[in-house]
Amino acid sequence: MEPKAAPPARVDRLQPARPQGLVVVITGNGKGKTTSAMGMVLRACGHGLRSCIIQFMKGDLYSGEWDGVKRLGDLVELHATGKGFCGLRGNPYGREEHRANAQAAIALAREKMLSGEFALVVLDEINNAVRHRLVDLEQLLALLDDRPERLHLVLTGRNAAPEVIERADTVSEVNEIKHAYRKQIEPQPGIDY
Repeated sequence: MEPKAAPPARVDRLQPARPQGLVVVITGNGKGKTTSAMGMVLRACGHGLRSCIIQFMKGDLYSGEWDGVKRLGDLVELHATGKGFCGLRGNPYGREEHRANAQAAIALAREKMLSGEFALVVLDEINNAVRHRLVDLEQLLALLDDRPERLHLVLTGRNAAPEVIERADTVSEVNEIKHAYRKQIEPQPGIDY
């Protein structure tokens, strides 16, 4: 059995002169927005920082991060509050039920963000929730206004509103160049969900 990879014997750790929370937006039509946010959660764990993930549109189909974050112990909380993607064919829930869940999720996001327990809060698929009017843009902008100074807030999902992009510190757009789905390859565990 191969030995596990270890970091180099000497590793410098950067410390910002002025720690500051960031608003990070990960948007676009490509695959990898949630995956990128999960990578930030993993990095935060490496620094001993607590993270909270609130999934706005996911919750009706299993996703590997649900059990994956359990392995990170008490450093990460994950709340899958959604009922799936509103308006997609085959989703059995009505718009009112999707909106009610999203409204409960935005209240939970505010509670977790202001609790002082977390260094990083991920609002997964919040941009889609705003786009589908399950969460009002004003509600999200109010969260941004009330964010504690040192809290990192990561917002994922397609179609980020221009007002959100304007207020963010870092914005990445994930664009699809090629996707296995287009070749009729089914979603694969560990890669797609």
